[in-house]
Amino acid sequence: MTTRIALLGTGLMGAPMAQRLLAAGFVLTVWNRTAQKTDALVQQGAHFAASAREAVRDAGIVISMLADGPAVTEILLAGGVAEALAQGALFIDMSSIPPETARHHAALLAARGIDALDAPVSGGVVGAAAGTLAIMVGGEAEAFARATSVFRPLGRATRVGPAGSGALAKLANQMVVGMTIGAVAEALLLAEAGGADPASVREAIRGGFAESRVLEHHGARMLARDFTPGARAATQLKDLASALQAAEQVGLDLPLTREVHDLYQAFVREGGADLDHSALLLALERRNK
Repeated sequence: MTTRIALLGTGLMGAPMAQRLLAAGFVLTVWNRTAQKTDALVQQGAHFAASAREAVRDAGIVISMLADGPAVTEILLAGGVAEALAQGALFIDMSSIPPETARHHAALLAARGIDALDAPVSGGVVGAAAGTLAIMVGGEAEAFARATSVFRPLGRATRVGPAGSGALAKLANQMVVGMTIGAVAEALLLAEAGGADPASVREAIRGGFAESRVLEHHGARMLARDFTPGARAATQLKDLASALQAAEQVGLDLPLTREVHDLYQAFVREGGADLDHSALLLALERRNK
């Protein structure tokens, strides 16, 4: 393949995504704020860039997978990425950022002749490694068509509307995930407190209307008490806060989202920020001691 891709951010999600792109045959340049996190990818054939600006200079497509909206804004402006991108390049932001920020970035880049897509993902580290991510894309149809071959090794991409729509879809996803994690945690707590075996209860309700990926994967994490981060509790909190902000902007009241947001907020304050978001179970256990 001749398309040169720059990937900015090789953390928990970015690294396995980079591996998928390399395996698909793309010419890939990688940059990360902590340079050592690119070492394994360079050994697998990626090109190293010492700065984000350097990484994007010759790239036709740039993918960012960063912590939040301010981090993306910083590399675009202070990091010189917007200035260094060639006219006609395509910028794909796969970070989870507020819709308003995604729209602002798209307008900023459009003024420079650069197409942009906001394309956050769901599926965690496991999905990134397996190439089964759900990719929610906002932006123009023509730009989405250009990105199809890049999305293919990463997962299933769906265009959901204009700029900002992908970010909005990710917030909807995070609302469902966060509330379902809370529901599964409370259900397992009730089962155990009432004298049933929580693992058997989880098995019994699987396949019925309670079945979900959260019950399958996060429920198993809760039973094993394995809270190694696939998605951090702090990230879940950030996304729920963004969802509440977006709801306020359009005049919606989302009481369930607010309740789960407040639970995560308390958990993060108590030291749970870097645990997996399924560790909300621990906060509920503490509340019931």
